[in-house]
Amino acid sequence: MKEKRLIIVGGGVIGLCSAYYAMQRGHRVTIVDRGAPDHDCCSLGNAGLVSPSHIVPLAAPGMVSLGLRMMLNPEGPFSLRPRLSFELFNWAWKFFRASSAAHVLRGAPVLRDLSLASRRCFEELAEISGNGFGLVKKGLLVLCRTERALIHESATAIYANGLGIEAQVLTPEETARRMPELELSIAGSVYFPIDCHLSPTLFMGTMTRELERGGVEFVWNTEINGWRTSGRRVTGVVTGTDPLSADEFVLAGGAWSSRLASGLGLRLPMQAGKGYSLTLEHPKRMPDVSSILNEARIAVTPMGSKLRFAGTMEIVGMDSSINAARIRGILKSIPKYFPDFSERDFRETPVWSGLRPCSPDGLPYLGRVRNFENLCIATGHAMLGLSLGPITGKLVSEIVSGESPSVSIELLSPDRYA
Repeated sequence: MKEKRLIIVGGGVIGLCSAYYAMQRGHRVTIVDRGAPDHDCCSLGNAGLVSPSHIVPLAAPGMVSLGLRMMLNPEGPFSLRPRLSFELFNWAWKFFRASSAAHVLRGAPVLRDLSLASRRCFEELAEISGNGFGLVKKGLLVLCRTERALIHESATAIYANGLGIEAQVLTPEETARRMPELELSIAGSVYFPIDCHLSPTLFMGTMTRELERGGVEFVWNTEINGWRTSGRRVTGVVTGTDPLSADEFVLAGGAWSSRLASGLGLRLPMQAGKGYSLTLEHPKRMPDVSSILNEARIAVTPMGSKLRFAGTMEIVGMDSSINAARIRGILKSIPKYFPDFSERDFRETPVWSGLRPCSPDGLPYLGRVRNFENLCIATGHAMLGLSLGPITGKLVSEIVSGESPSVSIELLSPDRYA
């Protein structure tokens, strides 16, 4: 296989994983990122879930009406800030159109295949690194406070089992046996044995060290101001200093990808979905299994001696500021499921925020674009960026190497809204 020079725009989890697998195939890789080496990217503060259970795309039946109801609560888990923006209107209309049963039937098997392949990649990476990022394979509990929510999640469990993802509906007593460390106030739960969790910070650090050891070049604090092209090929990226040239280019810029793609005349409808997390350094109770507080849309993840609570989805543009009302909503919700905890436990806990790249149909953008034969897009993973990071990187490396993708990505074409 011919060695190629590869420039990856974006140093988040998708960019690092793409660089890793391209390096493994013998390519010379350069990562260009707008932040510093220690910058706080969206990949660091997330829930740390590896979630084959998350097979239903974000755009699904009932999501529009559910989102509208949630918007009425200023402390709720979802909000969309109305503003005069063609991009927002266009995205919202496409989201509405995609929220159908037919879309779920098409998209869920793709997310399943990607997630299962990515889980295998995590296992391989854990073995290579001595599990330096704390991969724990104990499953995920979706905790439901109300019977109505449990009925809805039970239907999801039936659907997941039909697609080969094991799901078990548990009573409160059965749930307590899987989470004996905490008092629970729930109507029941759904348990997904195949799910895992890890520390995002340790994973990013592990991948960075592997890349540095393998000779990957990092160009930090560098904005991409434009592109150079010749015919159907991208020839370089324009920065504040000298332009950078390569044989192949990968756009993995997270929430900034749509803006960067527009410089090439490409349309990637996308909105930044802001999320928050709070991490208790010394929690009074520590479960050893990850969970989701269903109605509150909060993920709870043990990470070594720490416990992280992550949630909300705010469609507010490229605004990473902290909305105090959303944080109050998170803190008020936690004791409703875990009476051992109170809002006082989080009094000195810093709040993290990050911007997730959300496509209108809830599926990533992954693959070549028709206008440029040497450009690959890898973005739009929304809340599944970490979970799908390794398989996305592996698929990118296969594409730039001229190989057939090992997982079908036909539905993920970056040109589907062109």
